[in-house]
Amino acid sequence: MTTLVKRLFDYHNEEDVRLPVLIKSAEVRVAKNGKKFIAMIFQDNSGHISGKFWDASDNDIAQFKAGEVVQLSGKRELYQGNPQIKIFSLRLATQEEGNDPKSFVERAPEAPSDMEEELNSYIFEITNANWNRIVRKLINDHKKAFFSYPAAKSNHHAFAGGLAFHTLSILRLAKSVVQQYSSLNKSLLYAGAILHDLGKTIELSGPISTDYTVEGNLIGHIVLIDEQIVLAAQQLKIDINAEDMLLLRHVVLAHHGLLEYGSPVRPELLEAQVLHDLDELDASINMMTTAYQHVDPGTFTERLFGMDNRRFYRPKNGQTFPDPH
Repeated sequence: MTTLVKRLFDYHNEEDVRLPVLIKSAEVRVAKNGKKFIAMIFQDNSGHISGKFWDASDNDIAQFKAGEVVQLSGKRELYQGNPQIKIFSLRLATQEEGNDPKSFVERAPEAPSDMEEELNSYIFEITNANWNRIVRKLINDHKKAFFSYPAAKSNHHAFAGGLAFHTLSILRLAKSVVQQYSSLNKSLLYAGAILHDLGKTIELSGPISTDYTVEGNLIGHIVLIDEQIVLAAQQLKIDINAEDMLLLRHVVLAHHGLLEYGSPVRPELLEAQVLHDLDELDASINMMTTAYQHVDPGTFTERLFGMDNRRFYRPKNGQTFPDPH
């Protein structure tokens, strides 16, 4: 008889937890009593959940770093409405127990090869020669990272392959929108959608224990990809001051919508506003769908930081929420 191996989110509140997990992040902090503790986020391919390792010694801090696989013993609890693990004990996992970090990473629901094939079909529909050349070059330059990186450290599409999956989701939405509104420049919207988050291949460290790079912290993905667009234009001998290039750069630079959300400029083109709206829509749906996966019908999700710290009710009507990753 086959024994089912439990994952993080197979455990319920007040249930004892015992399983191998990946340390997604580990931040050393100081408690009110002056002793150090480690604020951790544990992860496997069912999701991630936080826990605090109290009274951490220097040896504990050296051992339990982001990217390490550990054997976790504890209890799942609720703290201020959010799930967390009360840690009983922690130790590094052995090779026999399985300590390959890649085995614990959440992944996109579609294979990289399938996503690449579909992405190429959208690139083919970018009929402006300059935009097409820029997009092809930058996707080729960042191809490996684009199809393996998450779209964020946390919040939305924070899983391996999430960056490509998020981009494709926006392109699918864009395809419907351009069919409805003939006034939209399809080539500009598609090119902007493909490039808008490509700077995250520089901003983020990768799919395992994702963190921000120095460039990501100091500059950010929006400015980083704009710089890449300018450099690509120079290499391809495209006039960066031509109107079509200014339009492309604006659509990418404005995709966060508001200055306080990181956009250097607010949208001042139809396609820029539409890209911002589609980006928000896809991110919001992914955040809520992920949260719904971890609660029972008739209950509320945890508070979602990326949704203004709101929580959302899962109806009792039997509505299903397919695993977004």
